[in-house]
Amino acid sequence: MEKENALKFNYGLNDKPGWLPLALYGIQWFLATMPILLIIGSLVGNLQFDTLTEKTFYTQKLFALIGTALIVQVLWGHRLPIIIGPATVLLVGIIASQSESTASIYTAIITGGVLLFALSFTPWLKNLKDLFSPRIVAVILALIAVTLMPTIIDLSFSGVLPPSLKYVFFVAFTIILMISNSLLLGIWKSTVLLWGIVAGTLAYRLLISDWSMPAFPASEENSKTFFLPAFEIEPGVLLAFLFCYVALFINELGSVQAVSQAIRSGDETPRTVRGLRFTGLFNALNGLFGVIGPVDFSMSPGIIMSTGCASRYALIPAGAGLILCALFPGIILFLTSIPESVMGIILLYLMITQLGSSLQMIGTNNLVKNFNDAIVIAFPIMLALVTVFLPGPIVSAIPVLLRPILGNGFVMGVIAVIILEHTLNKKEKKK
Repeated sequence: MEKENALKFNYGLNDKPGWLPLALYGIQWFLATMPILLIIGSLVGNLQFDTLTEKTFYTQKLFALIGTALIVQVLWGHRLPIIIGPATVLLVGIIASQSESTASIYTAIITGGVLLFALSFTPWLKNLKDLFSPRIVAVILALIAVTLMPTIIDLSFSGVLPPSLKYVFFVAFTIILMISNSLLLGIWKSTVLLWGIVAGTLAYRLLISDWSMPAFPASEENSKTFFLPAFEIEPGVLLAFLFCYVALFINELGSVQAVSQAIRSGDETPRTVRGLRFTGLFNALNGLFGVIGPVDFSMSPGIIMSTGCASRYALIPAGAGLILCALFPGIILFLTSIPESVMGIILLYLMITQLGSSLQMIGTNNLVKNFNDAIVIAFPIMLALVTVFLPGPIVSAIPVLLRPILGNGFVMGVIAVIILEHTLNKKEKKK
């Protein structure tokens, strides 16, 4: 199997490049990993903390834990060249649970991680995979994208630009990102998000004529906490996050299998089990540190093909680089000084690719054969959109215990698609 890899790539899965190529490939993986860390770290930090020191320290912890998880997965987990980063679906859960305590959110993340870890030791894994049909998976991918729309809108149109200029900047920058992704090749295509952040930040600061950088106030030095201060079980929040972990479970399996098949690694099942096991472990660990949990990303095959390097060892320098950055708050502060408008557009770009993956899956797998199939896909998405844009008084009228579920567009969409798929299409499955 290693010979097959060697014929196809400059370095096969278990090849160890020399120090210079290892460093160069590692830098490429580092540049591809960093943008999603910066965006989600900044978003969650802004949601949950008031002081600049706390926000920056949150991102420091995130960098350190993701870097550690990356190295552990490469050496002892799935042992594949796969990018790891904060799970977007958990961001959906955090945003939907803003009215709840931070302790209850991270207790739910710890619980979800422990359940994933435990699940990897059971024979139920195959049964759970069979429960989620391709139609359900496609809808869940779409739900992650559409339920982040309120956040994307709020971020994209914030700031001090005149309203008309905000819209022009939003449309123009989004189109530029799409065209760049289409035209660029190799490492430039793999790191289009990073260059988008850099170019967008420079363009925005030029428009507002503000080049000042934030600094840490001395009075905030003692506001940092390493661990989650307390555990708090809120049944509604816990149940809502369990639905988020359904999507994370699907994402994890899909990412590992996609890379395994792309490089013909063999041993796909044990790699998937080990990958899920360590993903669960690090979700629990991240929750313990009060940080959003990780998942493996499906963009990895594109990077492997563009660089010609399938060596898992090339990701070790990337993980070490993330850990090194975490040790210097000044570097993290500089990296996270991204205008909210740019964050919103980058998040929109990510969700466009997410929705595109869903639509591609629907088309290539011929998932709409009749009107019932179309309803199974359309209704959960529309229900999710209505739920995320519910007026405040309606949400407030929902009983507190049920609010994290009935007021969460993603959760409502997942419940709807599972029910419809296993009722409307019941006759089709029997045939």
